[in-house]
Amino acid sequence: MGVSSSTLALKDQASSPRNPVAPESRMQQLIELHSAALFRFLLGLTSGEPQQAQDLLQETLLRAWRKIDELNADVATLRPWLYTVARRIAIDAARARHARPLEIVNTDIGSAPDGADHISRVLTTHVVREGLAALSPEHRAVIVEIYFRGRSTTEAAARLGIPAGTVKSRSYHALRRLRAALDEAGVTGD
Repeated sequence: MGVSSSTLALKDQASSPRNPVAPESRMQQLIELHSAALFRFLLGLTSGEPQQAQDLLQETLLRAWRKIDELNADVATLRPWLYTVARRIAIDAARARHARPLEIVNTDIGSAPDGADHISRVLTTHVVREGLAALSPEHRAVIVEIYFRGRSTTEAAARLGIPAGTVKSRSYHALRRLRAALDEAGVTGD
């Protein structure tokens, strides 16, 4: 069948009750001999993430424990098998991370600020009103028509009885004065 008699003998020795080394002792030897090297190997596969490498190491050792009776009795020879298992576990873990949606950290909503900062809004409104009051009546009328009533330049010009170019010029200068008033008051453009 292609299986050598020495392979069968090793397998029988590993799983037979005649094997003097208990599975727990073999597993302890396996951990002592290979866990440090295996951890370094997994650290490289996880881009230096120690917690992730530790998790993968634990999974690899768990799989070794589940198969301890089937593995070669000489645990010193198991490093290539452990590396193969560890690499496959790391690949499966990476695929699983990419397959599921990004995890969101649960934050305490009670400590999060309210979406609308009411004090800031009130202060901004107050500063804008003061800025509008400081404008000339002609400039203020243009701002009110365009920004508060939502009229186009042409509509504001017809409503105020002035040329469209004058509306543009007055709105430009009025906005500059308002911006200066907001900057002076420390109100940002957020």
